[in-house]
Amino acid sequence: MRGLLAYDDRILRHHALRDLLTYDLIDYITMQIYHSLSELPDFQNTVITIGSFDGVHNGHKKILSQVKSLADEVKGESVVVTFHPHPRFVLKGKNDDLKLITTITEKADLLEKYGVQHLVIVPFSDEFSQQSPDEYLNDFLVKYFKPAYIVIGYDHRFGKNRIGDISFLKKFEKEQHYKVVEIAKQTIEDIGISSTKIRKALDNKEILNANQLLGHHFVLHGKVVKGKKVGRTIGFPTANIEISDKDKLIPPFGIYAVWAFLGEKKYGGMLYIGNRPTLKDDEKVSIEVNLFEFDDDIYEQYLWIEFVDFIRNDKKFDGLEALQMALGRDRIRAQYLLNPPQ
Repeated sequence: MRGLLAYDDRILRHHALRDLLTYDLIDYITMQIYHSLSELPDFQNTVITIGSFDGVHNGHKKILSQVKSLADEVKGESVVVTFHPHPRFVLKGKNDDLKLITTITEKADLLEKYGVQHLVIVPFSDEFSQQSPDEYLNDFLVKYFKPAYIVIGYDHRFGKNRIGDISFLKKFEKEQHYKVVEIAKQTIEDIGISSTKIRKALDNKEILNANQLLGHHFVLHGKVVKGKKVGRTIGFPTANIEISDKDKLIPPFGIYAVWAFLGEKKYGGMLYIGNRPTLKDDEKVSIEVNLFEFDDDIYEQYLWIEFVDFIRNDKKFDGLEALQMALGRDRIRAQYLLNPPQ
């Protein structure tokens, strides 16, 4: 089930979780989410890790499992610190063409499923990046988190000109009463490789491959907005989805078999991404989903979409009747992919 409430990518607390995929790390604990350092509780004895965690994929699972294990060992709390916007967009400027596998909202939902107790979303800015390594350690990590462990990659850099590193953190272990746990080079490289492979798989419409690397379905969420209601006239009403995050990775044009979640209810469906060439109206790219056995008015509500498989490329048809017949075949294919015979 899904209890997602997301508005312009601001995360509101949500309590309903759906048991769609089985993870061996968690007992569905409730994660707390903080959007600024001023909101933080008086942390004591935390196990903290820091990173972008884009995709929250199988490579990240190793880190999160270690954080959870250490937190259990010291009877402390697990904390993931991430940044918004992504540091690359701030440090490299608007010319960075990185597309995110997960928005901040989607990332939060997935981290909760992996057993994280606290997610801290730090607003990343030029000012934050200009801290000295001493300021980063004393005025950020120690002051706000009082860590028992800092779980960090061998190549983690911080502070002005990125001169702070893991050796700097280790130098102050005894003085600041924490231990640094280094994430192995192989694990870090695997994470980078996995993220690249996931983006490439999605760009190539290889949804099954991307989902295998992720360890869960690729997701997108957005608000249902008004469309031209052409689909309704040919028996395939669609909900037009507006994606608020311009940096979200959107798969290529085509039709996909998907699961869609509206609140706690789950529906099978087929999702279209394209510019509707058959209608010849030269509209901008449209993202719209036809939900099976569903015809309610859900304008201004939010849908959570999970990609299951790719069906076919976008195509221009000779009129609405030909389009209608093609969509009928697409629906049969989507229903088969969502519920294959055992």
